[in-house]
Amino acid sequence: MIDRNHPLPITHQAKALSISRGSVYYLPRPVSGCDQQLMKRIDQLHLELPFAGARMLRDLLRQEGFKVGRKHVSTLMKKMSIEALYRKPRTTKPGIGHKIYPYLLRHLSVTRPNQVWAMDITYIPMARGFVYLVAVLDWFTRRVLSWKVSITMDVHFCLEAVEEAIARYGKPEIMNTDQGSQFTSQAFTGLLKENGIHISMDGKGSWRDNVFVERLWRSVKYEEVYLHAYDSVSDARTGLNKYFRFYNSRRPHSSLDGQTPDQVYFNSLPQPMAA
Repeated sequence: MIDRNHPLPITHQAKALSISRGSVYYLPRPVSGCDQQLMKRIDQLHLELPFAGARMLRDLLRQEGFKVGRKHVSTLMKKMSIEALYRKPRTTKPGIGHKIYPYLLRHLSVTRPNQVWAMDITYIPMARGFVYLVAVLDWFTRRVLSWKVSITMDVHFCLEAVEEAIARYGKPEIMNTDQGSQFTSQAFTGLLKENGIHISMDGKGSWRDNVFVERLWRSVKYEEVYLHAYDSVSDARTGLNKYFRFYNSRRPHSSLDGQTPDQVYFNSLPQPMAA
């Protein structure tokens, strides 16, 4: 029917076939190998230098031999859902129906498991292509309560992660996220409200408000992801599953006096819940 390589414009082809031009959709192109290499390096530089914007990243990449412009770096950053992290004035407005909630943790003393959970999404490079990872973290113990992988960055895998964490461990008093559209959506905030969970959101671009998740991403990537080139989404799930089991049950944390997240989480719960 429609021949995209034909010299006759698509508009005229659609008219000749008596179909709407709007029904002829653009076919998405796979991310090129060069862009995948760039995205992986941008991700590494972002973890090392979270304050670096598109211009600085462009210059750092050029120092390493990449031929890339600022606009292309900015496009890839948007695809990866990362931005330079620094305190900004609150000038952005939420989308239609998307309410921004205040940050509730600034003067809060977090002293027990399931008092505060935190949640975020990050980019995971593979040998060819990439996926997105979302995780739910217990703020007090640093324990990863649930995680999900998705090829698209929509709200559905975020909802699945929250539902799984609640089903396994009960409800937190507060859930803290950033201001990403997945977390400000009515579907996500509605799920939290239905479960009586208070909603807390980071200040725009302020990584310190969700610092424990940022530290988790650094650990996951340098101790697992960057050491392996996952061949498929199933390989990524297998590798991440193995790592999170290690992270929770065997990896000692200096902030936990050398204990593991599992030890602190389960030893701090009331006895019936721990059992």
